[in-house]
Amino acid sequence: MNIIKLIEKIEGEAKLNFSFDKDEKIDYVDIEFLTTRNIEKILETKPALDALVINPRVCGICGQAHLIATVQALEDCYDDIKISSKAKILRELTLNFELIANHFKWFYLNLLPLFGKKQYILKATKPSTLMSKAIATIAGQYPHTSYAIVGGVVSDITNMDLIKVKSYINETIKYFEDMIVKTDTKVFKSCTNIDELLSKDGDLPLLLEEIKDKNWQNIGKSFDRFIVFGKNSYFTSGKSNKTKVTTNISIENIKLYDNINSKAKNVMYKDKYFEVGPLSRAMLNKTPLIKDAHRKYADSIFSRILARTCEIPQLLHHCDELIKSIDLSEPSYIKPSIDISNMTGSGSSAIEAARGSLVHKVQLKDGIIQKYDIITPTQWNLSNGTKQNPAISQKAMLGLNDIDLAQIVFKSFDVCSVCTTH
Repeated sequence: MNIIKLIEKIEGEAKLNFSFDKDEKIDYVDIEFLTTRNIEKILETKPALDALVINPRVCGICGQAHLIATVQALEDCYDDIKISSKAKILRELTLNFELIANHFKWFYLNLLPLFGKKQYILKATKPSTLMSKAIATIAGQYPHTSYAIVGGVVSDITNMDLIKVKSYINETIKYFEDMIVKTDTKVFKSCTNIDELLSKDGDLPLLLEEIKDKNWQNIGKSFDRFIVFGKNSYFTSGKSNKTKVTTNISIENIKLYDNINSKAKNVMYKDKYFEVGPLSRAMLNKTPLIKDAHRKYADSIFSRILARTCEIPQLLHHCDELIKSIDLSEPSYIKPSIDISNMTGSGSSAIEAARGSLVHKVQLKDGIIQKYDIITPTQWNLSNGTKQNPAISQKAMLGLNDIDLAQIVFKSFDVCSVCTTH
């Protein structure tokens, strides 16, 4: 028996073709993304700096991620590029603020409605607005936030700007403590036991308790393979197979494969599918609370939801520490030795977006883009493997007998078909 389901209320649309075995359990899911904008083709023959304006439009909610990935890929074309510590920190801050805003929106606008709750628009918009204000203080008002350029950033912030940003961080921390988990976030960060978390009040413990009450805490398991490419002052790059961690990974081992049934390309690392995203980052960072959840429930929707929500206070407090390390006397921009309009070479970058690792690759000749590749997080998580070799989200839906439940598993990866097909 086959059932085709159009998945909406995501970033774009996807089509799932469910196949069932004789016991009426899902034995294969064909994932189809229906449209593409061909941004990689649009970039070809364009001047290199055009990518800094075009690429943030790949995704409506991950503009900072694509901007930072683009500028780092262009800078990687140089042998001797110099970037000040201040510029690096400012880039990391705006990227972190975008992740935090997206995590809040995902939790209240996308996740809770899957469990029969209404969309809590105000609960999503208040903290995300605070984070947007923090980004705007550093990078400019949306949508004019393409402040990162080859050699640094164009913003020259002041002490007053940093005070404003810290106030936005503190307000967002307070909001998390009032709504998501009703406890001091510093206490929450040090929590090592999932049962301790479930004893607290807040929207996250309530949701996790509901998942356990429905006996869903073990559904959505995939291969238990995780990978993180975007290394910075907080995230650790590497790959993990169950609990075995390897930090020696290379972008060169990423391979893209055409998919005849979809506009999206499949992506593998050394011929294997890997999960990316907050759960992967937590496994590589060995976050105690997530490790405890993983020991009990492995790579289930329970662990996936917990990891993404728990990343909010971790990043907020890390950003607070980053601000303390900024030296305002440093230059925001250091002129490269060769103007990008004369550059011939190739470069690549990897950063962590809200949904996981984002990779950009570029080839330049005399400052003109010859080839550009974008590998998005959803390509990793929602590749379309075969029945014999399913990809991450396909594996997570196998064995279920309820399409509605399969959709919850599918959407736990936070689907973005716009990014995936770009």
